[in-house]
Amino acid sequence: MKNNFLDALMLSTHNEKHLKKIPHLEAQCIMLNLEDGVSKEQKPEALRLCGEYLYKYKDLEKMFVVRVNALDDGGIEEIKYINKFKPDAIRVPKIHDKNDVKRVLELVDVGIELHLSIETASAWKNMSELRVDKRVTTFYLGVLDLFADMSLSHSIINLENPTMTYMLSHFLITCKSIGVKPVSFVYQDYKNLDEFSRWVELEKIMGFCAKGCISPKQSEIIQNTFGYDEVEINKAKKIIELFEASEKEGVTGFVDEEFGFIDEPIYKGAKVVIDKYQNK
Repeated sequence: MKNNFLDALMLSTHNEKHLKKIPHLEAQCIMLNLEDGVSKEQKPEALRLCGEYLYKYKDLEKMFVVRVNALDDGGIEEIKYINKFKPDAIRVPKIHDKNDVKRVLELVDVGIELHLSIETASAWKNMSELRVDKRVTTFYLGVLDLFADMSLSHSIINLENPTMTYMLSHFLITCKSIGVKPVSFVYQDYKNLDEFSRWVELEKIMGFCAKGCISPKQSEIIQNTFGYDEVEINKAKKIIELFEASEKEGVTGFVDEEFGFIDEPIYKGAKVVIDKYQNK
């Protein structure tokens, strides 16, 4: 399934030089960007190139998501144009409530996933209500716009700041509780790979499996960090084997010398781990 991507690499569609490199990129998801970073004057040409390269790369084994502008800022026309090129998903910014989502679903062709940017205070408040249809599959944390809308300083985006940790946790758990894929925020300082790596490590520990990015090097770090974890897989396999053997004997709670107490919830958690990696 394409939606099991680990990294979403942002490419502005007005830059044809970057679009031509897509077949050679290792990124699993390509985010074709028509919004931020594309000037008003460049948007018509960017939209044309977006359609052209969607058609050109329609057989590539990558997920293609088009990030349009806000509905009342050109997004409606962009969605209508992009529909005919059948991207895997369309990502819509500046959503506020479920009525906005229903409005978008009327525009997006059936068969195309709807992805949402969580970047307004109202979207944050209403997040748990935004999955109004099964086509709504993925949320992206747009932390810069979100903080600006909440009148919070961007200095909060710091590994040591508990507000940032809380926001990541709340975003993750809310997404998981409604069956939506959570994609963590884009780290803008693409040259600072050390700090970027620390963010990705933290997000992995928290439970994230996907993150947005803006450079191939960031993409590589995300895939290496969120990718196959042999230690975690082997532990899960052993727990499953031990539990299933014990269950046949009528015992569903026991202490193992290596893994400690194992019961049905621990067994189910191990099954989740195996399922996660098998679906990648």
